[in-house]
Amino acid sequence: MSDLISYRLDDGIATLTLSNGKVNAISPEVIAAFNGALDQATQDKAIVILTGQPGILSGGYDLKVMTSGPQNAIDLVAAGSTLARRMLAHPYPIIVACPGHAVAKGAFLLLSSDYRIGVDGPYSIGLNEVQIGMTMHHVGIELARDRLRKSAFHRSVINGEMFDPQGAVDAGFFDKVVPAEQLLPTALAVAQQMKKINMNAHRNTKLKVRAALLETLDKAIELDKQHPL
Repeated sequence: MSDLISYRLDDGIATLTLSNGKVNAISPEVIAAFNGALDQATQDKAIVILTGQPGILSGGYDLKVMTSGPQNAIDLVAAGSTLARRMLAHPYPIIVACPGHAVAKGAFLLLSSDYRIGVDGPYSIGLNEVQIGMTMHHVGIELARDRLRKSAFHRSVINGEMFDPQGAVDAGFFDKVVPAEQLLPTALAVAQQMKKINMNAHRNTKLKVRAALLETLDKAIELDKQHPL
């Protein structure tokens, strides 16, 4: 599929592996490759497993792009937010097999998916925007408000608190944590279980459940385009 996101289809399960340097930075090219992979997965009617390199899912947006000019930063965030909205409305389940750190946009990939599996270890999960001097964008606030537990929302968004893997389960970033060697086998087992559900019912129910969130995100995407980060 791409050097940035590989695509492997096996028995109705599409595994997407993000590979963009040591922190798996989310660049415009990565987002384009991701959208292409989701197009292919839809055509293949496949359940999606998203994973990264050992030790990391993603460290967030490409800082070279984010610091290359205000408009470039706004455009990248808009593209990433549009991807998050697409993931939330994707017609087939999206499972994330997170092999380590998931920071900023990496954590938002977790919040945009249907089932999230992390690994035990000294890994940081969360939204560090305020730590690095970035005011949280509207889409990020609304996505975190919807998907994180209420007790963790302010700690995460306003305070920039980072969580270890088990704390990330409690906060709402993960659904479960497993030993590293069990990550992909567990993700495949979840995917096999999900193959038993009716995909039309899955899609229609997902859209009903997330209707208010998707509408809110549409408005938030436009707000973020109008206001500098």
